[in-house]
Amino acid sequence: MSEVLFQITAEQLETGLRGYPCGYCTTSYVDPQKGLFYVGKPLSELCRKEPEEVLYLLYYGKEGTAEEVKGFYQELAKRATLSSKVLQAIENLPREGHPMKLLGMGLLLLGSLEGSQNYREDCLNVIAKMPQLCAAIINHHAGWGKTGSFRKDLGYVENFGELLRVPHANKEELIRVFKLFNILHYDHGGGNLSAFVGKAVASGLEDMYGSLCAAMCALAGPRHGRANQEGLLFVQQILQELGENATEVQMEQFLRKKLADNQMVIGFGHAVLRVEDPRATVQYAYAEKHYPNHPLVKTASLLRKVGTKVLSENPKISDPHPNVDAVSGTLLSAAGFGFPEYFTVLFGMSRCVGIARQIVYERLEARGGKGTPIVRPKYLYKSL
Repeated sequence: MSEVLFQITAEQLETGLRGYPCGYCTTSYVDPQKGLFYVGKPLSELCRKEPEEVLYLLYYGKEGTAEEVKGFYQELAKRATLSSKVLQAIENLPREGHPMKLLGMGLLLLGSLEGSQNYREDCLNVIAKMPQLCAAIINHHAGWGKTGSFRKDLGYVENFGELLRVPHANKEELIRVFKLFNILHYDHGGGNLSAFVGKAVASGLEDMYGSLCAAMCALAGPRHGRANQEGLLFVQQILQELGENATEVQMEQFLRKKLADNQMVIGFGHAVLRVEDPRATVQYAYAEKHYPNHPLVKTASLLRKVGTKVLSENPKISDPHPNVDAVSGTLLSAAGFGFPEYFTVLFGMSRCVGIARQIVYERLEARGGKGTPIVRPKYLYKSL
């Protein structure tokens, strides 16, 4: 067999591996013009389904009948309740620091105390346990009290909403928004940072929980999952400076000053998309329908319109459109969950679903069942 030589240029190095294919993803993909698809189904269609239906689709790679989905959820419900040891260990964790630190520790505790050392079993287990785990992490960090048990008579997100002890909340309203948020964030192709990191760690045969802990550490950064928190803070800053009845002219002046001062317009742009993020489109529509007069929604909607116009003038910006983080925090706040420090935990609760299933593929199904080899990219030596 002849050796194939690749010519590497300096411009291709130190680029975050953007655009370089290195494997397959069986759960989802992102089309630059059409957006995010789960198993070939557009997200705009799936967001009208129940979370249990989408969980089945991602896990099995096909849509399930009503009976199949019911049976699958019954199986998850059997696995969903955390042991008293795990709950007690979470309640003993420090409350200082960002709650994503606690989510990482919670996953490690879960793996230590309940892990099966079987990727497929632990994929189902972690999907099932994420609602109670994340509710327990948030309740503990916020000081909202102890977390109850998973109820088999309630749905996947309904359980999370009931377990979460949000003060003065309209539970029904929150659960509707949590359902939408949950579905929109399950997966995002194979090459986003958290998915890649989780699979890379698993390639060394770390168990599911340690791999997902690493993935959540990746998600926690402001360039990745914590951007939803930053997005809300940006909208709040605009609202504070311009007021809820700001004009397009005022918004344009505000954004142009930001750019002139070399500051970011947060919530815009995407590594792959070249259109508005469909996840953002769905959330804008929901927010404008249900909370049209909420000050944050009015501000975010105006930012959506003016921001795209201003950023489109810069030829160096390949995607001047809003991404999911431009509006997700605004929608959660309008629905009564105005706690931005927990937005990334909600993101993690969702994203662990897709990453866990991708890990199963790479460890047990790829290459005819052999699994992928340990991740080991080549770095070239460079003297300083």
